[in-house]
Order: sequence, then structure tokens, then C-alpha cells
Amino acid sequence: MTRTRLHEDEIEIDVDLVRALVATQFPEWAGERLTPVASSGTVNALYRLGSDMVVRLPLAVWGAEAVEREHEWIPRLAPWLPVDLPDLLGRGRPGSGYPCPWSVFGWIEGSHPEPDRLHDPDLLATDLAALVRAFHVIDLPNPPAAYRGPVTQMDDPVRQCIAEVTGEFDPGWLTEAWEDSLDAPGWHGPPLWAHSDLLAGNLLMRDGRLAGVIDFGAAGVGDPACDLMVAWNVLPVEARQSFRDAVGMDEATWLRGRGWALAQAVIALPYYRETNPGMTQAARYALSQVLADVRSQ
Repeated sequence: MTRTRLHEDEIEIDVDLVRALVATQFPEWAGERLTPVASSGTVNALYRLGSDMVVRLPLAVWGAEAVEREHEWIPRLAPWLPVDLPDLLGRGRPGSGYPCPWSVFGWIEGSHPEPDRLHDPDLLATDLAALVRAFHVIDLPNPPAAYRGPVTQMDDPVRQCIAEVTGEFDPGWLTEAWEDSLDAPGWHGPPLWAHSDLLAGNLLMRDGRLAGVIDFGAAGVGDPACDLMVAWNVLPVEARQSFRDAVGMDEATWLRGRGWALAQAVIALPYYRETNPGMTQAARYALSQVLADVRSQ
């Protein structure tokens, strides 16, 4: 399988490299079958190892910090959360010409939610709200800062990208939605844990229920609004209110969460338009949901 390059500074990764890394550092798994995993993810390459493991390798050197964060925090966060987290089975080191730390995790069975094909959106909304609330009560010493901080820090890139998607989305409505989020009061409570990247590609469903969450490289403490973006990038309008009622956040936090949904999507769309169909489809969905909310006000 030939993978499309997503970033100019990507590391060349293929089956032969991954096989060499596994054989050198984890010889007990050297005989396992190794196959690329198709993914719309933008930070890691994934390779299925045997039937119950997955190798995750950063696509670029700037992804190494997220690997270290996952190695430290996934085992500590797992007991606090109501869904499956990947079991950390191996901590890979740079080697065989590959410059970054990497990981072997247990494989979690499940499928990613497809916003237009959800069997029971309200049930998923309830599950997502329970996950977000569970993050808020985590009490662990010396937590890192979440990757996504105050939404106001995104003002310049968001305005630039609004101009870049003008052919697909009305810039006036997008700007109005964005300025509503900028005008919302900031978070004044204690820093709370957040996953920080609750996109459909990081959620796993089984039997119609939220069953697992992956990719904790952005997790940490800060403004919990960033995790509310899942209301626009996964849920349809009729389930969004169910999520809001269940998660219990105030109006200002809700608006900042909508701002994070807008920011992530409007930046991703022009960047990945030619290289990552899954990410651009998700971005278009999120922007359409944000605009639906603003137009209904």
C-alpha cells in the first residue's frame, strides 16, 4: 500500500523499516504478520502486528513529544475512563535509521463513528458526555498542559483559513461563528483534563456504543472546552442538544467548544484538501454543523 505524503517533513516509513524495528527491539514479535492500516490520521503511521497489536510511529520528528506523553499517561489515565484505552505493550526507541520513539499497543476492535450513519445518535451523545465528564474528575499529580489551550490563540490562523475556504463556505457566517467564540468569557475554573482531539478517527464503536478512545498525544489539563468540539464533528443537530444537556457546561464554554470545532476543521480543510480525503470530509461535516447552529440562532 502506497501512502500519500501529508507533510513536507515526513519521515520515510514502510513495512521493511517497521519490520526491522520490531525484529531488533522486540524479537519475540518478529514472526508476526505486519500490515499497513489505512487511516485518516495525520500524526502517526499505523501497522497491524499479528492479530492483536498495532505499531504506531510518528510521521515526523515533531510527533515524538506526543509519543512520550502517551507512554507516560495512557496507563495512568486508563483506570479513570469508562471506555477502552490501548494497552501499552512496547516502548520503541529510535533505530534502524528511524529517528523517533514509537509504540506497540494492543489492538482495540471497533469502527469509527460515521456522522451521517449513526444508528442511535442520542445514545452516542450520552456516551460521549460520560467520557468528557470522566476526564473532568481525573486527579493525578503533575499533569501536562493540554495541546489545545485558549481558543483565542487560534485567531490569526483561523481567519487566514476562512479566506482559503471561501469557495466552499460563506466567510461571513464562518467569521460570525468564530467571533462568537472569541467573545465568550474564558475558562476561570481549575484546569481540567481533556483528550484534546476527540475526532471521529480517535473514537471506536462496538454494537452501537462508544467503546474505545485512542491517540492521547494531545491530552492534558486546561480549558475543557476543547473536548466539546466532538458535538459538531461527530454528532448531528438533533443529538447535539442531548450531548449538551448531559455534559452540563455553561454557555461560554459551549461557544468556545464550537470555536475549537471550527478552528480544527477550517485549518484542516485547505491543508489536507489534496492529500487526505477522510480528514477533509470530516472537516466539511464539522463546518456544516457549526454553520447550521449559527444560522439557526
